[in-house]
Amino acid sequence: PSARGDQWCFRTLCCKGPPSPRPEYDLVCIGLTGSGKTSLLSRLCSEATDNIGPTTGFSIKAVPFQNAILNVKELGGADSIKKYWSRYYQGSQGVVFILDSASTDEDLELARTELHSALQHPQLCTLPFLILANHQDKPAARTTQEVGQPHTHTY
Repeated sequence: PSARGDQWCFRTLCCKGPPSPRPEYDLVCIGLTGSGKTSLLSRLCSEATDNIGPTTGFSIKAVPFQNAILNVKELGGADSIKKYWSRYYQGSQGVVFILDSASTDEDLELARTELHSALQHPQLCTLPFLILANHQDKPAARTTQEVGQPHTHTY
């Protein structure tokens, strides 16, 4: 590196002053396994999305936006993990619920049950919810209107 480049780095790092504070918000991100929670958060953080596997336990990502930082606690969606979701709700200021809009009718009903459970949980029921119907690019994807309608079986 040149001396001129070093001076530029020094001025940029040392003379700029402290960065302006951005408010931070703590969110919890839930949904069934395979709904796309990790992929979404990775894309928002400009990280690679190839070779993403199911989240075991939880992960936390700081998602930067121009005017705020979202500290998102992503909880794995496997049956063995869902029973522990409520242990991670405390301190949340909002909820992101992701569902796979191209999933089977049975999985969609299971996602709906989990969503209703979260909506009724005492630590979440007063918080803002974002419900994201993911995988809209897949051929089997339902529209948001179809996802919102309970499935009725005909025999």
